[in-house]
Amino acid sequence: MTSLQRHRAMIAGQKVDFVPRLPILMQFASEFIGADYSNFASDYRVLVAANRKCAEYFGIDQMNTMSDPYRETQGFGAKIIYDKNAIPRCESHPLQEAIEPARLPRPDPLTSERMRDRIEAIKLYRQQVCDAASIMGWVEGPAAEAADLRNLMNFMMDLVDDETQSGELMDRCVTTAIDFARAQIEAGADTIGIGDAIASQVSPDVYEHLIQPREKQLVKALKDMGAIVRLHICGNITHLLPGIADLGVDILDVDHMANIAEARRVVGRRVTLAGNIDPVSGVMRGNPDTIRRTIRRHYELVGNPFMVNAGCEIPPSTPKENLLAMCEPIAYCP
Repeated sequence: MTSLQRHRAMIAGQKVDFVPRLPILMQFASEFIGADYSNFASDYRVLVAANRKCAEYFGIDQMNTMSDPYRETQGFGAKIIYDKNAIPRCESHPLQEAIEPARLPRPDPLTSERMRDRIEAIKLYRQQVCDAASIMGWVEGPAAEAADLRNLMNFMMDLVDDETQSGELMDRCVTTAIDFARAQIEAGADTIGIGDAIASQVSPDVYEHLIQPREKQLVKALKDMGAIVRLHICGNITHLLPGIADLGVDILDVDHMANIAEARRVVGRRVTLAGNIDPVSGVMRGNPDTIRRTIRRHYELVGNPFMVNAGCEIPPSTPKENLLAMCEPIAYCP
């Protein structure tokens, strides 16, 4: 099977030759080819070269377009600072001083510098891998992008102090995410990832009242475009699982702090679970034997549909032999 066939078949509940592997590589990939992270995050050609090299060397079934959370933020008017050996920084949050969503422009993915760069990465992947591998585009979820626009602490207070304005801000973020996703799908992405990390920090009531309905709107729009949808919320999402189960996503990343068995119980077998070995203590500081055993234990625990992944990004100092062990093919078990 090709990587794309394997990816699609697992999601569809069909038999595969072995379990798909889709670890998140960013700084690791950059350093693997000896590139500065500033170039990885700002030049799609470096990002594509790094991820393709890692996919070939380690055995990875999905081409990744992730680098940092500030693609859309720059389109909204933020100034992004590139650091040589760290993720880019947002120098100023466009709405830091006041929550005034009406002030924001509607970014154009085809002209916004950093959004366009991701689109170009997808086009280059499509030229190089054709239909051999899954290509994943990425958008920020409503809460994550709103927090980037307002500053994290401001946004967390907004959720309590001003539901109307915080809701309007997230609505604008959803509109931009849909625009951005559409351009990525048209460029050749078969999968769109949604990153909404800050959602793990709110209560179930806040999530289900303010954030989940907007995530659901975004998921529906992506599915209507024909995309596979992958949700990534860093942290412990156990308390959010009932709302997540109603989103309609195809793939759910489960961080190491969450209970993956509980995730399977709540979301059922309609959702492919990906995870959830600890990327630091389990992968970076682990050893190949324990990594293999942990991944197999997780697969045995939750069953199909399942994909191999760590709880979050693979740390850049992870030994190569550890990532090779993580990506070692695991035979499909009905």
